[in-house]
Amino acid sequence: MSPRPVAVLHRMVMPDHICPYGLKAKALLERRGYKVEDHWLRTREETDAFKAAHDVKTTPQTFIDGKRIGGYDDLRRHFGLHVPEKGETSYTPVIALFAMTALMALAASHAIAGSPFTIRAAEWFISFSMCALALLKLRDVESFSTMFLNYDLLARRWVPYAYIYPFAEGAAGVLMTANALHWLAIPLALFIGGIGAVSVFKAVYVDKRELKCACMGGDSNVPLGFVSLTENLMMIAMAVWMLVR
Repeated sequence: MSPRPVAVLHRMVMPDHICPYGLKAKALLERRGYKVEDHWLRTREETDAFKAAHDVKTTPQTFIDGKRIGGYDDLRRHFGLHVPEKGETSYTPVIALFAMTALMALAASHAIAGSPFTIRAAEWFISFSMCALALLKLRDVESFSTMFLNYDLLARRWVPYAYIYPFAEGAAGVLMTANALHWLAIPLALFIGGIGAVSVFKAVYVDKRELKCACMGGDSNVPLGFVSLTENLMMIAMAVWMLVR
């Protein structure tokens, strides 16, 4: 058996701070089959001296075969792993949210009806998703409203709507989950879902603008497009279903 390759890692391990990227770098090297020579930088002075000696600005720093690879992101690139660039968009957050709300809906249906596959589960999936999306917006309404104003047609004409929207979406989601107050939940979902769908369609498919979607909150990196349109269409579909049911 050939000996394991060796990597030298220098990382901060202090009484009041253990560098999380150092821990990640060590774990990544070990997953890749490396034996890690783990050198701890125990004080700020020791860390500053190391950075000056190697002319680097950050730690951790990894060395393989005597060559400096760099920090954690550099190490990921060295192994051919993806490193998100600043401002890079991704559908991962919204996929994770919809996957979790779908599982929650299936679990709730199983608990109530004895089967995960019911009409109520489909209804709950949409209403749970509305509640979760509203929660993300409500974390920072100011930031959400700023991003929302980039494309929503009503909010551009009446700015307070940008602040009202997450509360309205959350209220509609809760009422639809409870199957209560249809006279309020249905028109509310139809109203915000309809305006949202038209706004997204115009911004993306008519004006051909490349924007980030405020659907996941003001710090979202989800691109405005099909997923954003789907969120609004789901609200409309749920409202219509409740109306005709």
